[in-house]
Amino acid sequence: MAEKHFFEQKKHTALYLIPYFENHLPDFENLKILEIGCAEGGFLDVMLEENIKAVGLELEAGRVQTAKEKNPNLKIHLGDITDDNIVDQIGERFDLIVMRDTIEHIPDRLATFSNLHGLLKPNGFLYITFPPKFSAFAGHQQNLKSTLRFFPYLHILPDWLVRMLGKLFNEKTGQIEAVILNYHNGLTINAFEKYYSRFNFKPIVKELFLIRPIYQVRFDLSPRRIPSVPLFSEILATGCEYLLTKYD
Repeated sequence: MAEKHFFEQKKHTALYLIPYFENHLPDFENLKILEIGCAEGGFLDVMLEENIKAVGLELEAGRVQTAKEKNPNLKIHLGDITDDNIVDQIGERFDLIVMRDTIEHIPDRLATFSNLHGLLKPNGFLYITFPPKFSAFAGHQQNLKSTLRFFPYLHILPDWLVRMLGKLFNEKTGQIEAVILNYHNGLTINAFEKYYSRFNFKPIVKELFLIRPIYQVRFDLSPRRIPSVPLFSEILATGCEYLLTKYD
């Protein structure tokens, strides 16, 4: 599975992320980049191939090990973006921070945004994606093994009912608990926008998707955007994509 994720990240980076950044950030190839939650390092590997300076931060030691096995030249810090010392640990500031489908798993958003602000240069950019808390698969139930993985909005059911369904469909307890935790840690569009405004970020580009760009790699489905409509977007958008800039 780890190897699958590595190559999925590489393909998504080449197919979607590089064209996106080249379109919105004209000097992209000369930017210094930090990826938060770099996982198996597929994005960093492509950046290295393109001679773009990129550094990773990853919480899970096993994923860092996989990344290093794939490419020993990758520069990855093992650590937590909410750590009070993480800015000093990394020891440099960046032109662009990339944070894909990570923030929805982090309960302490105040510490997260504080450190993101500290790690960015003045007028730096933050690219961030996440599935809204009330969207169809924000519980990441697609990672389950039974037919429950096809059930949209499973995660918003009462905890006891999700657990009961997990037993009924012979799912592992840990995987069902992850679905429940993902819901409780989830982030709404409205809350996200309040956080970034509080920390002096402003949007350059905002996109909401009915079919997320990553689904092009996973399921061979072309991205489909939807308009931003309060409340409806929280339910219908399977993914949000923001390019923010920091101002002081």
